[in-house]
Amino acid sequence: MKNLPHLTFLRSFEAAARYLSFTSAADELNCTQSAVSNHVRSLEEFIGRPLFVRHPRSLSLTDVGEAYLPSVRHALQEIDSATQLLISQSHKREVVISCPVSLAERWLLKVIEGFSAAHPGIDLTIHSTIWVDVETNVSDISITINHVDDVTGPAVKLWDEKLALVCAPDYRVGGEALTRPEQLAQAKLIHILGRPVYWERIAGHFGLTGIEQKGGLQTNSSNMGLEFAANALGCAVLPKSLVRQQVASGRLVEPFTFDLDCPWTYFATFKDKAATPSVKHFKTWLLQAAAEMEL
Repeated sequence: MKNLPHLTFLRSFEAAARYLSFTSAADELNCTQSAVSNHVRSLEEFIGRPLFVRHPRSLSLTDVGEAYLPSVRHALQEIDSATQLLISQSHKREVVISCPVSLAERWLLKVIEGFSAAHPGIDLTIHSTIWVDVETNVSDISITINHVDDVTGPAVKLWDEKLALVCAPDYRVGGEALTRPEQLAQAKLIHILGRPVYWERIAGHFGLTGIEQKGGLQTNSSNMGLEFAANALGCAVLPKSLVRQQVASGRLVEPFTFDLDCPWTYFATFKDKAATPSVKHFKTWLLQAAAEMEL
């Protein structure tokens, strides 16, 4: 921006116009009367027109001053409002996170528990999502599950995800416990809508043919798929990060082991511009917890 007068000149003009006194304006601005008078004179020289009529014991605005004052006052109010907003945001002790509900109810819950104990003065708001993230700009930190080939830009991968096949401890296939991959041809398969690649990867890894890739029990919720499996309604393939707690508790079992990368994994996007100290604290905590994830 070019040809703008000094902000100090404008503040002195606005205060002097409000009080119609250089002395009273100086008291408000915590400077001398001569400083305010010089600021106003410099502003008049800058625009080339007088703003005040100087009487022996008072001031009055010229027509130019009367016309100029509302715009100056509005501009100063806008600057003050914007500055106060930035100050309040920089001190706001709140973090808003969006996260798929399946991860939020399991891994993120423990992360939040530890963070809240360490930083009790910071408020956390969690938006649980299913298929898509919440509206843009709502969250300070957004966690999403994405196909590894589809992610571009500033998103940070939280970990390298693995696939896990799980079922209830008492789940049976033809009266026998599920212990071998070839039994999957007769097993009831639980399908996560939008993730057919999970079962495709299992079939390809073990060289299986004839397993049902569609139909059967289906859900768009990973958590619901886990509940189906835990209630012995079939077996499910899901990201290992979602099943680890259920397996550790004995509610689910992995009937046979394998090491298979999951093509879908979790990414975090951080709104780093104008991030508050609270957001920075949670970002550091989150990334440290992700680095310690064991699959």
